Amino acid sequence: MSDDFSAWVGRSETLSDILEPARTNALLAALGDLPVAQGAPLPLLHHWLYFWDVKPPEGLGTDGHPARGGFLPPVPLPRRMWAGGRLKFLKPLLVGEQVTRVSTILEVKAKSGKSGNLVFVTVQHELSGGQGLAIVEEQDIVYREAAAPGSIPAPTPGDAPGAPWCRDVMPDSVLLFRYSALTMNGHRIHYDRPYAMGEEAYPGLVVHGPLQATLLADLAVKSLAALVTGFDFRGQSPAFDGALLHVRGEKTDGGASLWTQQGGTKNMVATITCG
Repeated sequence: MSDDFSAWVGRSETLSDILEPARTNALLAALGDLPVAQGAPLPLLHHWLYFWDVKPPEGLGTDGHPARGGFLPPVPLPRRMWAGGRLKFLKPLLVGEQVTRVSTILEVKAKSGKSGNLVFVTVQHELSGGQGLAIVEEQDIVYREAAAPGSIPAPTPGDAPGAPWCRDVMPDSVLLFRYSALTMNGHRIHYDRPYAMGEEAYPGLVVHGPLQATLLADLAVKSLAALVTGFDFRGQSPAFDGALLHVRGEKTDGGASLWTQQGGTKNMVATITCG
């Protein structure tokens, strides 16, 4: 691609939000878990439920995302997805406290591969609560060319993978809608089936990458008797509604290895570090 987005590198914005308990408890209820009280540590990765970026109708693109430009560069490629990220947990965030998030664009890189042109945008988020800097996160966003009809396969049948830690979740349209609502994610691939299949050539509704990451982090926290200090995750293949999502993990030296899987395909892989 010939577009030069170097002017966006170093761009920064600061947002503040209150980690009110209704949002995190709504997600816990949607996943069948017990609520947390005011003042308790915020569950890992639930900070993604806050800092909404709500635009008026004229500020939206056809895909439901905020229109191109603004804080993120106006990459012209039509498909946008959260490809992965790296997080360091320095201090806990507490339910009910006010948190400030400073976001900075670290890198914009264009690549060309088998699937066509790609643009990767790396954004750093620094979240600070009452105890100071709590989370340092790097988020990888990828922009891709339009997919040809039928080029993205549906999940293939396969036996449930074995692992020491196991959880199975059915990512139906209700769960995907609820997660979209709780994160104010207007991307239509998660709740608008005609758009997802007709415009972006997916075989069904797409399971959010952050939702999969949250399920993996929760599995690790419930299985490890140690403080989680780091979480790295990367999407490998999209997951879709209507097929059981296997959430799996196992302990490793210094942490854990985790993944989600539908049929015979791994969808997301992650590693946990403990301190």
